[in-house]
Amino acid sequence: MSNLLQNTSLWNWDVLEARNTSHAPSWELEPVPVIIINPWDVLLCVTGTLMSCENAVVIALIAYTPTLRAPMFVLIGSLAFADLLAGLGLILNFIVTYIIDSGFVTLLSAGLLITAFSASVLNILAITVDRYLSLYNALTYHTERTVTFTYITLVLLWATSATLGSLPVLGWNCLEDESTCSICRPVNKSNAAALAVSFLLIFALILQLYLQICKIAFRHAQQIAVQRQFMTASHSSSTTKGVSTLTTILGTFAFCWVPLAMYSLVADTRFPVIYTYATALPAICHSIINPMIYAFRNPEILRSLRIACCGCMPYRFTMRPRTPSDV
Repeated sequence: MSNLLQNTSLWNWDVLEARNTSHAPSWELEPVPVIIINPWDVLLCVTGTLMSCENAVVIALIAYTPTLRAPMFVLIGSLAFADLLAGLGLILNFIVTYIIDSGFVTLLSAGLLITAFSASVLNILAITVDRYLSLYNALTYHTERTVTFTYITLVLLWATSATLGSLPVLGWNCLEDESTCSICRPVNKSNAAALAVSFLLIFALILQLYLQICKIAFRHAQQIAVQRQFMTASHSSSTTKGVSTLTTILGTFAFCWVPLAMYSLVADTRFPVIYTYATALPAICHSIINPMIYAFRNPEILRSLRIACCGCMPYRFTMRPRTPSDV
C-alpha cells in the first residue's frame, strides 16, 4: 500500500513539474461549433406542429364518425390529410436544416412540402367543384355517380401532387448550381415559376366557380321569392350571409397564397431572405385556417367534435337548419 501511495505521489509530482515546464498542454479541447438557429425557422416549425395537431383532430373526427361519409366529408378529410403532411414536412425541414446534413434528405423534405401544399390547393379546388355541383345538379348530386367522381378526383389530384413533389428528387433542383436556385432552395427557378403559374390558374378557376355559385344562389333566392310572392327576411339574410362567407373564403385564400406566387415569379436568391419568410408564412398559415373554414364550420363535424369533447350537445344545436352559408 505504501509503495502504491509513493508511486502515486511521484506521478503527481511529475505531472506538476511537466505543467510548470510546458507552455501549452497537449490535451487542449477542440472548440465546439455553435449552431445559430434562425427564429423564422423556429416559427415555421412551431406552425407546422400546430398545423399537424389541428388537422389530425379533423381526420380523427371524420374517420371515427360513421355519419361523415358523404363526398363532401371525404374531400374535407383529404384536405386535412394534405395539411397534416405539410405540417410534418415543416418539422422535417427544420430537422434537416439543423441536424441532418444530407442533400438527398433535403430533396425528400422539399418534395414532401411541394406534394403536401399542392394537394392542399388542389383539394380546395375539388371542394369548390363539389359545392358547385351540389347546387347546379341538386337533384342528381346524392347518387353513386357523385361518389365515384369524388374518388376519381382524389386519385388524380394526389397523383398530380406526388408528381410535382418528385421533380426535385428527379433532378429539378439547384444543389449542383446555386445560381439557378429559387427563393425556396433546393427548388430551381423554372420549377418554382411553373408552380406559381399553376397556382394562379387554379385560383382563377376557383374564383370563377365561386362567382357561378353566387349566381346560382341568387337565382334560387329569386325563384323562391316569386313562388312565395315575397322574400322573407330570414331567407334574404341567409343568402347575404352565404355570399359573405364565400367572399371571406376567397379573400383569405388570395391574401395567403397570391403574394408568395407573385414573389416566386420575380425573385431569386439575391433578394433578402426576410422577404421569402414574410411571403411564405401566410401561405403556410393558410393550412391552419383551412380546418376553421371547411371543417369546424360544418354542423355535422362540429357536432362530432362536441360529442368527442364533452359527450353532450344542446338540442337546439342538433336541430339547427342548414342555410346557404353552410355551402
